[in-house]
Amino acid sequence: MSAGPHCSMLLVEDDPVDLDLILRALAPHIESDGIGIARDGEQVLAWVEHWEHGTHPPPQLILLDLKLPGIGGLEVLRRLRGSEPGRLIPVVVLTSSDEPRDIQAAYDLGANSYIVKPINYERFLEGLHQINRYWCRTNRPPS
Repeated sequence: MSAGPHCSMLLVEDDPVDLDLILRALAPHIESDGIGIARDGEQVLAWVEHWEHGTHPPPQLILLDLKLPGIGGLEVLRRLRGSEPGRLIPVVVLTSSDEPRDIQAAYDLGANSYIVKPINYERFLEGLHQINRYWCRTNRPPS
C-alpha cells in the first residue's frame, strides 16, 4: 500500500515502543518526511517557534501524548493554542490516561479529539488508520 496524499503531522510521544508502533501504523499512509517527532514538551515548543518565525510550515495535525517529561501535554496544548500558528492546528490527544479530569482539561484547552490508547495492538492500529483517514483525507483545514 502506498502513501496517500501528502499530510504533515507532528507526533508528540516520549515512549519509544508507542512511537515505533505509531510510525509503523502511519508509514503506509503518510510520507515519512511528513511526520515530525517531538519526544517532550520543550521540543514541541521549539517547533512552535519555527512556525511563528516562518522557518517551517506548521503541520496539518498534531498527535499529542499527555504524559511527557518536563512540560506536560496539557501545558503544551495551552501554549500551542495561545500561539498564532498553533491555534487552528487540529490536535488529537492520544494518551494512556482515561482520567475524566484529563479528558475535560484537554477539551477545555482546545483539543479536537481525545483518544485513549488501547492495549490491544489491532485496535491501536485501527484507531491510527481512522485518525489518518479523517484528519489527513476527509477534513479540510483553513488555508
